Amino acid sequence: MENFTYYNPTRIIFGKGTEESVGAEVKKHGTKVLVHHYGEEFVKKSGLLDRVFKSLKDEGLEIFELTGVQPNPRLSLVKEGIKFVKEKKIDFILALGGGSVIDSSKAIAIGVPYIGDVWDFFSGKAEVKETLPVGVILTLPAAGSESSGSSVITNEDGWYKRSIDGVDAIRPKFAIMNPELTFSLPAYQTASGGCDIMSHVMERYFSVTRYVDLTDKLCEGIMKTVIKNLPIVLEEPENYNARAEIMWAGSIAHNDMAGTGRMPAWECHKIEHEIGGIYDVAHGAGVAAVMPSWMRYVYKERIEMFIKYAVRVWDVEYNFDEPERAALEGIKKTERFFKGTGMPVTLKELDKSIAEDRFEEIAAKCVEGGPVGWFRPVNKQDIINILKMAGTG
Repeated sequence: MENFTYYNPTRIIFGKGTEESVGAEVKKHGTKVLVHHYGEEFVKKSGLLDRVFKSLKDEGLEIFELTGVQPNPRLSLVKEGIKFVKEKKIDFILALGGGSVIDSSKAIAIGVPYIGDVWDFFSGKAEVKETLPVGVILTLPAAGSESSGSSVITNEDGWYKRSIDGVDAIRPKFAIMNPELTFSLPAYQTASGGCDIMSHVMERYFSVTRYVDLTDKLCEGIMKTVIKNLPIVLEEPENYNARAEIMWAGSIAHNDMAGTGRMPAWECHKIEHEIGGIYDVAHGAGVAAVMPSWMRYVYKERIEMFIKYAVRVWDVEYNFDEPERAALEGIKKTERFFKGTGMPVTLKELDKSIAEDRFEEIAAKCVEGGPVGWFRPVNKQDIINILKMAGTG
């Protein structure tokens, strides 16, 4: 087990009707609040926005609003938000939505007290020293950003998708999580979110670190929870208990607890970030399209880890004569699960046409800072090979 320091200050407020407590939570940290959201009809038709505004007003808070967030949130809106927050002297940001809204809110929050360009944080030129407080009302379980120290932003100048990771200062002050708010999510978004959760755990699970049995089993438990409950919520969208399991799994998957003491992989996320930055695909779908091919490309690096995954997560019978068969069967079952939820398992199946003549560009962007990942660090040619495998399945 590796040395580690674990700290997570995010207050989780989970369950039915919990969004009605948002005013009291915000009041602990500020008096002028920016409500940042997509601007989608759901928050209005469902009455969620009205309930949030009422709770904030009941606490005497001054409310401002910024909409327009897109999947793979844009740097241009972040900069617009920074300017707006500075002008209005806003002291708290409330993210109302999923990972894109939360990441955009975090980026605005770190950009307000910073003198330079907020992109400096995402390009590695600056470290976060100060930030405005952020709170969350989660409506899409997927990214886990509601309690993570990460934020991912897309820069339209060159279509670079970059992240800041492991920064405790940007973890939200609180996350309100009501599974009822996810009942009306479209099936595609639900499935994409579930696959995103799976990928966050897999990136931590596939590790070269040994003697981490506790987190091995924690990761396995989270994955089995998603495997059990994601088909249920796709079949029964208003199944509260299954929705609750998925929502809580999403936070646990990415609040860093499952990665304590182990070196993660993160190759797939880095590859998908560049695909998402160029083609604007849904993150969970992009990871699902890449993950099985990455697994086949690297599994021999530590085959016993893939055998353990197959046996413990997918209940594959261990083959004593040909153990490699068990590893490959686990990969096949992963692929079938993604496909069974409606997710793509090849680049051709994504809702955007991924051109093979851009594989080199994607790979070059991935490795600008050197080889990517820790399980089996991949170079430019490795990434091109994985993309070719993912292109054909």
